Amino acid sequence: MSDDSSSRIVAELRRWIAAASPGSRLPSTRSLVARYQASPVTVQKVLRVLATEGLVETRPGVGTFVRSVGVARPPDYSWQTAALRAPHVPIRSVSAALQSTTSDVVAFHSGYPARELLPERLVRTALARAARSDAALARPPVDGLPELQAWFAHELRADTPAGVTAPTARDVVVLPGSQSGLSSVFRALAGAGQPVIMESPTYWGAIRAAAQSGVRVVPVPTGPEGPDPEELARAFSDTGARTFYAQPNYANPTGAQWSPERGRKILDVVRAHGAFLIEDDWAHDFGITTVPTPLAAQDDSGHVVYLRSLTKSVSPAIRVAAVVARGPSRARILADRAAESMYVSGLLQAAALDVVTQPGWRTHLRALRGHLRERRDLLLASLREQAPWAHVAHVPRGGLNLWARLPDGTDVPRLIRDCAAAGVTIAPGAEWFPAEPTSPFVRLNFAGPDPSAFPDAVRTLADTFDALAA
Repeated sequence: MSDDSSSRIVAELRRWIAAASPGSRLPSTRSLVARYQASPVTVQKVLRVLATEGLVETRPGVGTFVRSVGVARPPDYSWQTAALRAPHVPIRSVSAALQSTTSDVVAFHSGYPARELLPERLVRTALARAARSDAALARPPVDGLPELQAWFAHELRADTPAGVTAPTARDVVVLPGSQSGLSSVFRALAGAGQPVIMESPTYWGAIRAAAQSGVRVVPVPTGPEGPDPEELARAFSDTGARTFYAQPNYANPTGAQWSPERGRKILDVVRAHGAFLIEDDWAHDFGITTVPTPLAAQDDSGHVVYLRSLTKSVSPAIRVAAVVARGPSRARILADRAAESMYVSGLLQAAALDVVTQPGWRTHLRALRGHLRERRDLLLASLREQAPWAHVAHVPRGGLNLWARLPDGTDVPRLIRDCAAAGVTIAPGAEWFPAEPTSPFVRLNFAGPDPSAFPDAVRTLADTFDALAA
């Protein structure tokens, strides 16, 4: 029996249980096998599911019965209000980019590529090999598997120009995803109450990690070429900040990529103020018409702390990333990570290393560029034809997203609710601003599943907008 058949049997028995009296006896296993033309193994699996949900109870040698559910007094947790006090940062709901949807919804809100854009065969083979290796049972080093550290260092070394000392494996700390790495970097390099400069708009996860770490965010405006170096220098001087978080390549959400000249000027500003640049290279594997060159490859004096994740490009199930830092900053970051999580699963590290060192990995990345370009161009064309009021000022040369400005006065929350009701989910742009949004924006992921549905989804967006404007 397939999982779909099992689910169907579970659903039918749930309906039967809902109509039955507590204590009613379910048909025997033999009767259920005959009724549903299922195997005994499938029927036992179904009964375990129902028991786990608390709907039935099995009495050995007697049978399976509808469980009696007593009406209990609702639990009282009010004592926790005084015990917990007020939170030190505002409690926010889960970001729109992480909301789950059903398969019949066009998910423009997602922050991840569709499953068909992942190296599925490589991932499954790597996980199977890792499960048979010593990595399945051994505790890895606190700073990561040496072979994986060496791979991350080699990736940066390939972009290091002559005359600059390339990073080594000893500079790398493996992380359980870059999100936890951001929190550690903010705590280690800035500390609670200290200023951290951020582009505006920028990655919502960095904004939240900064808030949770207790640092004070200082926004600087940014555009398709990145922030103005003079504005950045002014922010350093006015605030005394020593840390600047940025995404020089394919920024989330705008898709901006700094020019080499802009990158050099910004790095000069950072050095002049004796500061750190936290370079989040989240989309390193998602170039479309350009190849990303990390700023970290141009710095050997410890000013650039480099983050790179494999979670989006390999698999969301393999949360593996790395931070490359030199000097005392690495020691502080490693100490924070050891206190937070001790080490990263050796099984996941081994699987990630297996994927990215296979010949098929480079083949996959070459094909991925074409797939992303097709999806990006299809969504752009659909917007220009059917929703020209959704203005995309910058066509990204990599990444996963389009950043669309809506007409002033647009009721973005209502637009998003009404689109969701029609089967199209969109991420509100306000989440990407560390200060007040400058205009109404939405972020649209062009790497989602079923791109053939993009034109109809944009038509739904346009119809919904027109209905609000009427």
